[in-house]
Amino acid sequence: MKLPVIKQLTQFVEDNDEDYLIETIETLENLTEVPSLKDEELDVIGELISNMYGALEVHKMIKGGTPKKEALNSFMQRVLGAIDK
Repeated sequence: MKLPVIKQLTQFVEDNDEDYLIETIETLENLTEVPSLKDEELDVIGELISNMYGALEVHKMIKGGTPKKEALNSFMQRVLGAIDK
């Protein structure tokens, strides 16, 4: 996951609507079922999906009253903490 990408996607959700991201995730998830995709292509799609889910999680925290910067940092700390385990 990349914080700048999550930050950009979070701003997109704030400016538009989270439904756009949800529909994009569904589309990308459907694409992963194409049997001819290479591992590298699946990795890229997976990274995009992960960043979009991250942005939705950050947006949820912001809607809950957490300041944007704090929500982004908190989310990334959770991700890094999960990787360290």
